[in-house]
Amino acid sequence: MNFDWGYALETLPGLLSGLVITLQATVLGMLVALTLGLLLAVLRHAGGRWIGGAARHFIEFVRSTPLLIQLYFLFYVLPGLGVTLSPLVTGVLALGVHYAAYCAEVYRAGINSVPRGQWEAAASLGYPAGARWRRIILPQAIPPVIPALGNYLIAMFKDTPLLSAITVMEVLQVAKIAGAESFRYLEPLTLVGVMFLVLSLTASRLVRRLEARYGRQARPA
Repeated sequence: MNFDWGYALETLPGLLSGLVITLQATVLGMLVALTLGLLLAVLRHAGGRWIGGAARHFIEFVRSTPLLIQLYFLFYVLPGLGVTLSPLVTGVLALGVHYAAYCAEVYRAGINSVPRGQWEAAASLGYPAGARWRRIILPQAIPPVIPALGNYLIAMFKDTPLLSAITVMEVLQVAKIAGAESFRYLEPLTLVGVMFLVLSLTASRLVRRLEARYGRQARPA
């Protein structure tokens, strides 16, 4: 099968519109993951027996079930419970919650690596709990784990094609529809592969820069 550049250019505008949806889902999903993941990590560490235990069990449950099942549950089961969301919002929520469980473990590693003396110094200075986390612990815990969080951003980006299962018109879904209409899959799927490759390599390079800047950052003793 020969690659038809004319047909490839013809499908490109539609693929680019699908790529915008893919990037929206990735960026919004990662914002949810970073925020919810940090909340879960803090609750697990400082929430006491009941709240901390609930956060731990939630993290383990989400990590132990496939993202596709979570997508189906949110899209097909929640409407029966009276909660109806658009496909894109459902996809963003599913990606965010799924990766929040992994981000929470990354945050937890950073929190646990803060020297015990820093906790004791913050307590001895009379900081309330909120200020202690905001001004002492998190500024030391988060920078070293930024590269790991960046890796999850790349992984989420590559998982966005799963959103086609709930009718989100992301870039791969657009390519499949174009191929089904013309019976030519080579061009649209090749272009999608190139898009994912270029964007993933670009993100990987940014993550390496972050790792060089923060990964070996020394903490105060």
